Amino acid sequence: MEHLFHAGDNLDGLARLAALGVRVDLVYIDPPFATNNEFLMDADRASAVSGSGQLAYADTLRGSGYLEQLRRRLEAIRKIMAGDGSIYVHIDVKMEHHVRFLMDDVFGPRNFRNSITRVKCNPKNFNRYSYGNIKDTILFYSVSAHRIKWRPQGEALTDADAESRYPLVDAAGRRYATTPLHAPGSTRHGPTGGPWRGMPPPPGRHWRYPPEMLDALDAAGLIAWSATGNPRKIIYADQSAGKLPQDVWVYKDPQRPAYPTQKNAAMLERIILTSSEPGDTVLDCYAGSGATLLQAARLGRRFVGMDNAPAAQAVIRQRLRAAGVEWRVVGGVGSAGDAGDIGGVGVGGVGGVGEFV
Repeated sequence: MEHLFHAGDNLDGLARLAALGVRVDLVYIDPPFATNNEFLMDADRASAVSGSGQLAYADTLRGSGYLEQLRRRLEAIRKIMAGDGSIYVHIDVKMEHHVRFLMDDVFGPRNFRNSITRVKCNPKNFNRYSYGNIKDTILFYSVSAHRIKWRPQGEALTDADAESRYPLVDAAGRRYATTPLHAPGSTRHGPTGGPWRGMPPPPGRHWRYPPEMLDALDAAGLIAWSATGNPRKIIYADQSAGKLPQDVWVYKDPQRPAYPTQKNAAMLERIILTSSEPGDTVLDCYAGSGATLLQAARLGRRFVGMDNAPAAQAVIRQRLRAAGVEWRVVGGVGSAGDAGDIGGVGVGGVGGVGEFV
C-alpha cells in the first residue's frame, strides 16, 4: 500500500488522479474559510493569526471567487470518489450555508447526511454583541443515497449515563432497564401478530419477536413480568455497546498545534473508522498539518494528500518522518516529465521515506 502526496495546486493533483483512474473511498477536507486573514507561524508557535513569523497560508480569497474555486475542487473530488464513498467538509459557521448549497449542487441534496456541530474550544469571554462562538461545522455527504460505508463508533457510557438509562438494579447488583416487547403496527399474517402464551399484542401493535424467541428470552431470565402480567425485555447496562454517536462532537483544537488550524486527531480517527475500511484510500487535498494523513496511515488506510504551501509541506514531511511513514510524491511543482506517475517509478519515497519536490 503506497501513500501519495501531491506537492502543488490541488486542482492539478485531482485532475492527475482522475486521468489515472484513481478512486478514493473517503474524503476529509478543511479548506480555507474565507476569513481574509494571513496565517503565520514561527519556530515556537503556530497560531490562527499571529503578529510574527513566516506565512503558512493566506486565506484572503472571498465572495464569489472563493465559492467558485471551492466548487471546482468539489466537482473534481466527486469525479474520483468511489460509488460508496463519503466526504466530510470542515467549515466555519459564517460560510456553512454557502458551502452547503455547493455541496447540494455537486453531491445532490439526497446525499446530505449531517451537519455536524464540532465544539472546537473552551467558552470565550469576549465582550461583544453576540454569543460566544465555540463551534464550527462538518458537512457530511455521501456519493450515493443507498450505498455507504457506515461503521458508527459507539461512545462509552458514563456513570451518569448508566444511572439515567438503566435506573433499575437486580439482586446481583447489575443495573438494567426494560423495554416493551411489542412494537407499533398490526401484523395480520405471521406469528408476531398472534397470541403468545395466550396473550395477544395490544391493539394496533405486534410482538417484536416470534413466539420461540420470546420463549428463549424468558428462559434466559431476560423478561421482566409486572404485577399485572405485562412482559418487558430486560437490557443490562454492562452489555451495552454504548451510545450511538450524535451530530454534536466535542473535539477541541490542539493547544500547541504544529500548523495553524490543525484539527483534533481523535476526531479524524473517528471519521476514518466510521466511513472507511482497512486498505481504503483516504483523500485530504487541503492537508495542512498532515493530521488526516497520519491517522489514515496509522489505521491501515492509504492516504492521498495535497498541499501547495511550502510551510505545510515542511510540517507534513517532519511529522510523517517522525511517525515512520513512507510516502511518494506525485506531480506537483518541480516534477519532471514522467516522474510522479502513480503506480510507476516516481520522485521520492520509493523504498524509503519520501521527499517533496
